[in-house]
Amino acid sequence: MDSPIFEQILNNFELNRSLEKPVYLQLAEIILSLIKTGKLQSGQKLPGSRNLGDLLKINRITVSKAYEELQTQGWLESFVGKGTFISSYLPEYHPEALQESQPQFFQKKAGFEIDHKDYLTSFSPVTAKLYLDDGFPDPKLAPLHELYRAYRNQLTRGGLYDKFGSYSYPDGSVFYREAISNYLNETRALKTTFHNILSVRGTLMGINLVCSGLIEPGDVIVSGFPGWGRAESNFVHAKARHIMIPVDEHGLVVDELKTICEKQQVRMVYVTPHHHYPTTVSLRIDRRLELLRLAKEYRFIIFEDDYDFDFHYSHRPLLPLASADENGMVIYCGSFSKSLSPAFRMGYLAASENVIEHLSKVRLLLDRQGDHILDNAMGEILNDGTVQRYLRKTLVIYEQKRDFFCRQLNDELKDAVKFTVPVGGMSVWTQFDRSIDVEHLAKKALTKGLYISDGRAHQYPRFNENALRLGFASPSFDELQKSVAILKTLL
Repeated sequence: MDSPIFEQILNNFELNRSLEKPVYLQLAEIILSLIKTGKLQSGQKLPGSRNLGDLLKINRITVSKAYEELQTQGWLESFVGKGTFISSYLPEYHPEALQESQPQFFQKKAGFEIDHKDYLTSFSPVTAKLYLDDGFPDPKLAPLHELYRAYRNQLTRGGLYDKFGSYSYPDGSVFYREAISNYLNETRALKTTFHNILSVRGTLMGINLVCSGLIEPGDVIVSGFPGWGRAESNFVHAKARHIMIPVDEHGLVVDELKTICEKQQVRMVYVTPHHHYPTTVSLRIDRRLELLRLAKEYRFIIFEDDYDFDFHYSHRPLLPLASADENGMVIYCGSFSKSLSPAFRMGYLAASENVIEHLSKVRLLLDRQGDHILDNAMGEILNDGTVQRYLRKTLVIYEQKRDFFCRQLNDELKDAVKFTVPVGGMSVWTQFDRSIDVEHLAKKALTKGLYISDGRAHQYPRFNENALRLGFASPSFDELQKSVAILKTLL
């Protein structure tokens, strides 16, 4: 190719020696762009490295390296004594009119169709300085130093090949599963061994694994309304028939479930019996026993999501359904994300051995194995009592925060809100007066630096109490007071 013509083509491109990217790669990208846009055609000869180097005022070796890079990728071919050419194997491109070059970015939109689902929602992290969140623990209280120490120990102890040299069990390390098994047996009266435990990265992963491994399209899944949207999205994604039944002040209305079971086969019931999400009510004992009886009679799975077992203030926590399950019907799920911090993705499923074996095989399709190092570190601070001491300490602090926050709500917002002091958990189910648009309130609060939910997640066709979950555990006492003051001003 004549140098004047090539010089004209290169006028719109610039080599920048101040960039971290080597100049030869910049040149290679320019030539590749010219090929892809049809400005250089298959079979065309390129200037020699010396001529192009003189043209661009760069070293000929730089040009040679650019040619070699493109030749390795198959875009160019070189012949001894003849020179370097655009590969003859490329399809013919139709030249485009020269125009001002635009920065090259990766595509924003794919060339193929995506079937967008309404239940697939996005997530925006909370960035406000003040927050009454969904009910998260205070990360300032988490045993971070002890967890760091335990994690470091895992990295420095012997047996490196066993830890890092190969893949390990998809259901989790034996050490972690034994620690979880002992912990559940001591604190929740379960009767497990490590064979009954599967390590997961959190409750959502546990739900997704169960839906993937045990639910077929068309299977009936029953849960209560209002409920947890993330779980419900998993049911829809699994192509299950999702039936919702009411939740009242005593928890899931089990009589409604019995009526459904008499008419059709139910595959699974999802329930949060300790503190129902989002209303925080506990499932009454007669309903607990009836739910277990129905599961035995109609052979359906009970997925027990016990997301905040450790935080019950009026008396000892209610024992899980799994502790009274004598027929292998309950899959019990827990997570340390709601005990320590949502940032730590550590959880577990407890179920019959054949269920765990099956779900561990399903897990291989999604995630070869979990983070065994972090799991083992967690197992270590479970075994040495760190977690138990942390929970005893935080239980006192969260109860004080609950009482303080509820007093603030009652003193400052008594004409605008109604609530029942929760016996456990980390949030207050707060009903706003019907005259208040909670979605608009959330937007106004954000302009004042306060995050609260807009309430849409808790609205259903047959349920809308104009209510929000207002978390009290993660803010300080001062932040709780300031948050309520902002709401008072807005209301």
